[in-house]
Amino acid sequence: MSNPTKPTDIGPNRTGIGTSPLHSKEAIKSAEEGVPNPSFDTSAHHASAVSWARSVSPIGTMPPPASMKGAAKSMVQAIKGKHATAFIDLLGERLAFERTGVRLYEALLCRFDAADLGEGSPTRAQLEHIRNEELQHFDLLNKAIQKLGADPTTVTPSADVTGVAGMGLLGVLSDARATFTEGLKAILIAELADNDAWNSLAHIAKQLGQDDMAADFRQALEEEHEHLASVRAWLDNAVQAQIGFEPQAVAPAPEQPQPGV
Repeated sequence: MSNPTKPTDIGPNRTGIGTSPLHSKEAIKSAEEGVPNPSFDTSAHHASAVSWARSVSPIGTMPPPASMKGAAKSMVQAIKGKHATAFIDLLGERLAFERTGVRLYEALLCRFDAADLGEGSPTRAQLEHIRNEELQHFDLLNKAIQKLGADPTTVTPSADVTGVAGMGLLGVLSDARATFTEGLKAILIAELADNDAWNSLAHIAKQLGQDDMAADFRQALEEEHEHLASVRAWLDNAVQAQIGFEPQAVAPAPEQPQPGV
């Protein structure tokens, strides 16, 4: 049974300054005395940040091709004036994000099992279906990277960045105190980013003449559209229920498992 105390219940929240008018006046007075002439000029900090950005090395670099086949493909792309390493970096980024996506839905399932959900909520099978498709997308990208002769285990620069960005979402969903609704809010952020990234990746693959990859990526994008629509509907119903409104009819993700899963 879920915890009877809900985040929207009145509780011992003392984070606001208004909870203690006397002490808040003292805090404001001390701040004014400590910095009697505050400056909002951030030019020095900005100049320092720009200087560091221009002098330090990038977050990472791309490794050499893992095979002669990869070297040949990279060379062909270079002759055409394209940057194969930039495309592989994007594939690595999406690979890292899909791996995180699987973990996000695994954590959401924990929030689901601990929750007391009402009408308009997903079923466990529907959440598992989306998680399984995220795993299939990971496998798709793994094979695409290998096809280009690159190493899918490499953490590319963009993969590193997206991994750090995803840590915040994982932190929310892994917190035992987080509710299912709060988990859906974190998942929505991931799904919004995922849809845009798949759209861009499919477009670039098409431009590079990787027609088979582009078709596969478009299929993944269609599935991600379904994920996003479902999460939006579930989250909207959850928020509506908290306010006290009746849930709306939704068209959730299908429950049947994909072949081979």
